[in-house]
Amino acid sequence: MTMKSLVLIPTYNEAESIVSLVTDVLTHFKDLEILIIDDNSPDGTANLIKNLHEPRVHILKREQKSGLGAAYRAGIEWAMDHPNFTHYVTMDGDGSHRVEDLPPMLARAGNVDVVMSSRWIPGGSIRNWPKYRQFISRIGTSYARRALKLPYSDLTGGFRVYSAHLIRCLNLNEISSEGYCFQIEMILASDAAGATFAEVPITFVERELGRSKMSRKIVVEALRKVSIWGWQTRFGSNADKLHYVK
Repeated sequence: MTMKSLVLIPTYNEAESIVSLVTDVLTHFKDLEILIIDDNSPDGTANLIKNLHEPRVHILKREQKSGLGAAYRAGIEWAMDHPNFTHYVTMDGDGSHRVEDLPPMLARAGNVDVVMSSRWIPGGSIRNWPKYRQFISRIGTSYARRALKLPYSDLTGGFRVYSAHLIRCLNLNEISSEGYCFQIEMILASDAAGATFAEVPITFVERELGRSKMSRKIVVEALRKVSIWGWQTRFGSNADKLHYVK
């Protein structure tokens, strides 16, 4: 089966970086399409994309900023209404995910349900990230791995490729996380559905323009939810996570 992939990029005030990223993707991949999911950015992010007049770029403009998870769910629902796509790529809009790391991820996507990028396996690396951010990321993934009994090295990374077949097997309305915890919950749900996984090393580059969306609220949400899921995983029944599966 021929792969046809849609790149999902959620945005909020990414006017300084989004045009460069979109142009880079379009230049390197002649068959990819892009969906920008914009949370009504006051800096005009959506208008910059519209002004490109590029038929391979679509815009889903939402009324307000309501979290990364809500944006991705809206984008995935849009994608499922366009059944010609076989795979969905999730990618940050700030330039931290390099376009040159995408080919090896797409190459693996034909054989598994989920391709996860990883900063923490051999070949992976980080550029320009403060030590405290690296510490938070490593601790977050380590805690989630132990709590949820998941073997993957980078559960909080957002650069991934999902098969459309897998996504159609999931109850998206049960994936309720709003911040970066959404990335963890997607892997938890995919695992519950019996998905197959591959990890590919990437170089993560700290954004040079704009402001990070990380906040204390996002960290607290992740800690609270992972703790609850971990308790259910260890002491609950298997049905506790099967609600993710149709």
